[in-house]
Amino acid sequence: MTVGAYRTPAGPLRALVEELVRSGVRDAVICPGSRSTPLALALRAHPAIRTWLHLDERAGAYFALGAAKASRRPTAILGTSGTAVVNFAPGVVEAREGRVPLVLLTADRPPELRDRAAPQTIDQGHLYGRFAKWYAELPVPEESLVLEAHLRGVVGRAVATALEAPAGPVHLNLPFREPLVPDGSLVPEGSAAPSEPVAEPPYVDVVPGARRLAPPAIRRLADRIARARRGLIVCGPLDVPGFPDAAARLAAATGFAILADALSNVRLGPHDRSRVVGRYEAIVHSDAFRLRHLPDLVLRFGGTPTSKALVAMLQESRAPQVVIDDGGWAEPTLRPVQMVHAEPVGFAVELAARLEEATARPMAEAGWSETWLAADRAADRAIRDWLASLVEPFEGSAFADLEGVLPGGTILVAGNSMPVRDMDAYLAGGPAAVRCLGNRGANGIDGVVSTALGAAAVHDGPVVLVVGDLSFIHDLNALVAARLHGLSMTIVLVNNDGGGIFSFLPQASTALPEVGLPEHFEELFGTPHGMDPGPLVAALGGVHRRVGPGA
Repeated sequence: MTVGAYRTPAGPLRALVEELVRSGVRDAVICPGSRSTPLALALRAHPAIRTWLHLDERAGAYFALGAAKASRRPTAILGTSGTAVVNFAPGVVEAREGRVPLVLLTADRPPELRDRAAPQTIDQGHLYGRFAKWYAELPVPEESLVLEAHLRGVVGRAVATALEAPAGPVHLNLPFREPLVPDGSLVPEGSAAPSEPVAEPPYVDVVPGARRLAPPAIRRLADRIARARRGLIVCGPLDVPGFPDAAARLAAATGFAILADALSNVRLGPHDRSRVVGRYEAIVHSDAFRLRHLPDLVLRFGGTPTSKALVAMLQESRAPQVVIDDGGWAEPTLRPVQMVHAEPVGFAVELAARLEEATARPMAEAGWSETWLAADRAADRAIRDWLASLVEPFEGSAFADLEGVLPGGTILVAGNSMPVRDMDAYLAGGPAAVRCLGNRGANGIDGVVSTALGAAAVHDGPVVLVVGDLSFIHDLNALVAARLHGLSMTIVLVNNDGGGIFSFLPQASTALPEVGLPEHFEELFGTPHGMDPGPLVAALGGVHRRVGPGA
């Protein structure tokens, strides 16, 4: 091939995007750049793909994460070569740890320009390390039926791998030669809009199978549960359709109470909540109650519970634990456990059915679950009375005030640090079908605003975010996308001028004069910023309203 004779063909690009669509992708975040031009144009040309422009790659990755969470579909994100795509990394880490399907598309220089000091050229192979579930480098596009078949197969495999439990991000690196404007039409024939079904199946049609236990294994677990006298069901962060009803049925069949993290989506909703303990955080803080009510068996679903007090109780109890996890390893207690790799809804339903038809009914201690439920009611009354007596603003009141106000169909997002803990402690529950989401994979405070905006971009109902001021400042670029795409979202900004959570940690009261504690605690950990968010919000097209004293 002579220099200058190459043209970027449109056919392989059409095939790549078409395969993303056939595999279930409907949203693509595009972070602008030169080297990514061919694929950016191809994504924009496909009517079944909604494209979301993002000026900041870090915020863009979290936006894609939020879109994937809310839609429960894989979301693609495209970036140009060099340090631009390095900025995807925090969102990639959260997607892997939080089990969110993302398809990372990184444009690159062609092989002949690498390791030659060409501008914006770095080693992008396996750029995200083990945080990408799968990595593949695609060849430079050329007109070839063999290449097109290869592209379709790789894309289909990538999306299937992103969705396979435990879900997570996959990375495709795509080199492009100049000229970067494709030669030929990028518009596919007969394509559906994003809301319409796609007629053509994927080139490699992967039929997922839910992990299910064999009947003998279900029988053994049912027999073990039937022997428990003081059992509990602990539900950590989990957002799976049908799980609240399945958990309620299992609780009824076992006679166990459910200690439900706010992010388990079991506290709120129209399902049977008669065995749900929402105030467990306050209950297990009581030494007298906790020590008299240690369980002898625990069934655990979902991620690590938000409450440190609950995790400490599980460690303290030394009770056998059965951890149900669809292919992962959600086990933070360091206790001996039985890991059950099964899809949680099907497992709960099958186990409940076995217990319901078994001749040996569960032998729960008389009044065991009722004691937990009575304590829940008492704690609920005490917390509500205490909140009503406050004359000064309190951070946890944000969630208490939202309870009963949010309509069904709302997505409620909690920022990390204090907000997610306040959600767990002060959002009691209710019948409204409200989905509670948070970034509890790596638990970082960055990217939370972008995540919530990504959810707002694909969700038909209201989205409400409760976030701290440091987290908000970390992600100010998110508001650029909100203005650019005309997105609507309510942000409850808890502005206490710094990192309030650190005041609960030992460094707040530890005397270490040689390193400046406690004299320099605020400087090192509290990090007051003195920033007024109002003008920033207004400059980016938002409406800011202060509430509380002096408003």
